Amino acid sequence: MEEVKIGVYVCHCGLNIAGTVDVEEVAKYAATLPSVVVSRDYRYMCSDPGQDLIKNDIKEYGLNRAVVASCSPRMHELTFRNACQEGGLNPYLYEHANIREHCSWVHDDKKINTEKAKDLVRAAVRRVYHHEPLEVKEAPVNPNVLVVGGGIAGIQAALDIANGEKRVYLVEREPSIGGHMIQLDRTFPTLDCSECILTPKMADVGHHPFIELLAYSEVEEVSGSIGQFKVKVRKKARHIDESKCVGCGICEEKCPWKVPSEFEMGLAMRKAIYIPFAQAIPNLVTVDPDLCVYIQSNGKKCGACIKFCEAKAITPETLLNQTDQIIELEVGSIIVATGYDQFDPSVIPQYGYGKYDNVLTGLQFERMTCAAGPTGGKVLLKDGREPESVTIIHCVGSRDQNYHEYCSRVCCMYGLKYAHLIKEFTKADVYEFYIDMRCFGEGYEEFYKRLSEEGVNFIRGKVAKVTDQAVTEEEKGRLIVVAEDTLLGRLIRVPADMVILCAALEARADADKVASLFTLNRRADGFFLERHVKLDPVATPTDGVFIAGCCEGPRDIPDTVAQAEATAAKALSLISKGKITLESAIANVDETRCLGCGRCEEICTFHAPKVISKNGVMVSEINETLCKGCGACAVVCPTGAMLIRHYKPEQILNQVAALTEVL
Repeated sequence: MEEVKIGVYVCHCGLNIAGTVDVEEVAKYAATLPSVVVSRDYRYMCSDPGQDLIKNDIKEYGLNRAVVASCSPRMHELTFRNACQEGGLNPYLYEHANIREHCSWVHDDKKINTEKAKDLVRAAVRRVYHHEPLEVKEAPVNPNVLVVGGGIAGIQAALDIANGEKRVYLVEREPSIGGHMIQLDRTFPTLDCSECILTPKMADVGHHPFIELLAYSEVEEVSGSIGQFKVKVRKKARHIDESKCVGCGICEEKCPWKVPSEFEMGLAMRKAIYIPFAQAIPNLVTVDPDLCVYIQSNGKKCGACIKFCEAKAITPETLLNQTDQIIELEVGSIIVATGYDQFDPSVIPQYGYGKYDNVLTGLQFERMTCAAGPTGGKVLLKDGREPESVTIIHCVGSRDQNYHEYCSRVCCMYGLKYAHLIKEFTKADVYEFYIDMRCFGEGYEEFYKRLSEEGVNFIRGKVAKVTDQAVTEEEKGRLIVVAEDTLLGRLIRVPADMVILCAALEARADADKVASLFTLNRRADGFFLERHVKLDPVATPTDGVFIAGCCEGPRDIPDTVAQAEATAAKALSLISKGKITLESAIANVDETRCLGCGRCEEICTFHAPKVISKNGVMVSEINETLCKGCGACAVVCPTGAMLIRHYKPEQILNQVAALTEVL
């Protein structure tokens, strides 16, 4: 057997480690350990000079093992693996000792810290002695990209990738792309028309030669791994001939059957056959099969749309017999941009939403102020009058331990925007109840100052309830907002004709299903979890799957667009490289001991093991591109047939023994 020669390198990390650990003493101690031929300390091992120490010592001393004692391996294990590889050493003949997060940052006593750092280095040296070189493998990357969600995040990501002349499949569950942004009237703080800035991008998506738009569709199944995903998409039946429909809207005009419009937030009605809004992309009608009388009666009633469709896009055949299609796609990476839901304020009964006609959510008010909305852009009460007094309530469902503890970030700003619009469209007095005003973005604080000068009444306090129980003549026939003014230190009652609730942004109702589909993790608040909140904010633990926009957490439009562009850059970098390096420290099956019981297949979150028949014997096989080396399969394997490369028993047991022995 080749003589083992180990090099040990202890990092000062400035004063992060050296401030509470005697780094020089740890390095001297490491030099006394068996098989260690060189031991050094250096101020910043992750720097180029620090890495050069390792590379040069590999050549000068013939090192065949290396240990670095520094900060978290999550930060720099790959850095030092690459340094070893560049020095001519297999990257898996390296071991990392974390003496920052596990030592210097969690204890104050320098003497104790130094002894603990010695223990951690000794354990790393004992473990690396048993390391084995592993083969580094590569796999090709399919250049196609799947984008899930057609809001502003999905639209921006799709356009950025397609402009690089790479094929994009954009899947949107609604009949049109646009998301929540297309429902907005104006955007803060510049008060740009939301439709004016979004519809050109929507049109670009609809006409782009490198984008295949799959609207009114949902992803049903995802298999494979980074570089080689296989996706099944259900394209729902619109019950029309899409190749013939010109979006003229005559069928919608003639259809007699109505339900509340989802796009107009219930403030207007839509037909059984409809286009969600005037600028919809694709500009096609969709038949609601649950409302269409012709479908429900099996062709015995109505049929007005068939009669009036001059393009012959609607026929008895399309209405009665058209079914969903399953489309199979192959892509190399996936961007999830599924957006958010608006918190339902009706679960807070004291605010009166759903009880009083003139208590509205933010999105309902957006549709009211939009020129193309149900009131033609006029701010009106249910009875058609213009309000004389409007109250805006912040933090409805957010910053509240009973509902969502987090801040929804955009509520303060859209509440300020509403105050401006009310002042612009009406002569009403405006009252804003807030806990704290959080105006964090570019031009946001200036917008707040502008509203203060427009005569808006700001009241710092939490609203207790909205009621119609009048106690004075002035309050009769109006809504009364009862709240505590924390600056005055007393309860106040504010009569109002209209109340607008700045409802929280929350994770979509189907977020759990989406997380399972794409193997994503979720935070306690329900949003999708990024790989690293600071250093890798759009990646996920599933390689090749990225997240953008409000599916990751509440954010405004500029931040959403920035994230979308970041995911596009991630996808394009994968495509331009053309191949991926696979992790070698993954599961491995000893087929002589495997019973083919399938326990590993049941437990694996990443769907890497699969029981197959090999020469008539059922055994487990590992998809190496899917496996993350988490070890769950090895834990449940009843025969010990499943092992994790780089985490073999002799490696772990020697490391544990070094930590527990008394010196």
